[in-house]
Amino acid sequence: MDLNGPGPRRGHVLLIAGDVAVRRRAVQLAPSANLAALAMVPASVLLGSEVPTDTVCLDGTRDPNTVLARLRSAAAAPGPLLVYLSGRLTADRRGRRLYFALAGTTASAVRYTAVPWEWLGGELRRRPAGLTTLLLDLAADRDAWPLLQESGSLPVSPGAQVYGVVCPPGFAAGGDGTVSGYTRQWIDQLRRSPVRPSDVQLHALAAGAAGLPPGALVLPTARELGMRTGPVPQQQQQQHDHQQQQQQSLRPADGGPQEHPTRPVPRPGPAPDAVPGGEPAVASGGDPRPYIHALASSGRHGEAALLARAWEEYARGVYGGSSAQAMEWAEIRADLARMAGDFVLAARLWMGACRVRLAGTGGDGPEALAAAAGAVYCWTRLGEREAVVEVGMELVAVLRALPGLDPRYLELARARLSAWEESGLPRPART
Repeated sequence: MDLNGPGPRRGHVLLIAGDVAVRRRAVQLAPSANLAALAMVPASVLLGSEVPTDTVCLDGTRDPNTVLARLRSAAAAPGPLLVYLSGRLTADRRGRRLYFALAGTTASAVRYTAVPWEWLGGELRRRPAGLTTLLLDLAADRDAWPLLQESGSLPVSPGAQVYGVVCPPGFAAGGDGTVSGYTRQWIDQLRRSPVRPSDVQLHALAAGAAGLPPGALVLPTARELGMRTGPVPQQQQQQHDHQQQQQQSLRPADGGPQEHPTRPVPRPGPAPDAVPGGEPAVASGGDPRPYIHALASSGRHGEAALLARAWEEYARGVYGGSSAQAMEWAEIRADLARMAGDFVLAARLWMGACRVRLAGTGGDGPEALAAAAGAVYCWTRLGEREAVVEVGMELVAVLRALPGLDPRYLELARARLSAWEESGLPRPART
């Protein structure tokens, strides 16, 4: 089928449950339970699109060619496509190739009873960019896990957006055959949200609250996130159309403690029952901030920053650019930059938050003063002359506009800026 040709646009949802992951007779991952729960979510919610949609569920399939035929049919859909895979990831010991295990797959017959992983990318490679989402909830066995550790990822197709988790072998059983944490959190957020979050926001929330075992592979990786330039226009329009029609009841996690500008981002505690203004807050299990904080604390600064930026953009779209929710995420991004050692970016993010708060409160509010303090702190950590002068000129202008600021901050900034300017560095040209 010509994906770009004339004719009605139809979407497609393909849900596939593979083999269960078992450890010492305890079920670690139950694909059938995941599939049954996900199938209860309307296809329009899964896709984030109101186009007519076909849904196909494969559970208990033993023939790889049956799966291939369904993948081929799904890939021919002219509209948006979601493919969900849950089950055991295995490998051919001799050929060192990854396979998606089906019901009945055994180690001695992997090549004949499981789906080669490259089949998935092969069927999706001809689809236009921005129309394909692959959602994965997998557990790797002892044959597959070394291959994943070598590659550091699970490649599919350049045109597909891939989100998901792969748990390592031998993790503790998590529910005796019930819906896994990652899939359950994804479903919960879709059902509750009055405005559908983007897939990357759903992924951040789900991965953060899923209780993943140590060492789990979270997709996309930081490197893969950094290669993305954001949703394509068609995706943005689909999300906008869907947001106008969704009428359900969850709001993103907008409660919780404020981050101090000159301290590490604290691990948030339970979200309060309500936030100022009377809006309900998400239960602590659905707060993406602990996951983002954990990424930054483990040195995965790029991934933490990109997920925080996605949540800030979501808050801006839902609540407005100057809202408390958006400002909180902007300030979290500033402190994440500080944790990563990028003090130029951190100072500018704090200054940006200060300007927005200045416009809203007149500069007398404690939030604006705290943002200014954060900017000053990060600026004093700079040691390169050009950066000190360039950022310092912006900082002094911001500090001057704050009537309630402790004058010592402005005095410090002026003295330090003057000292660096007198050191012989030319003043940066204003643009």
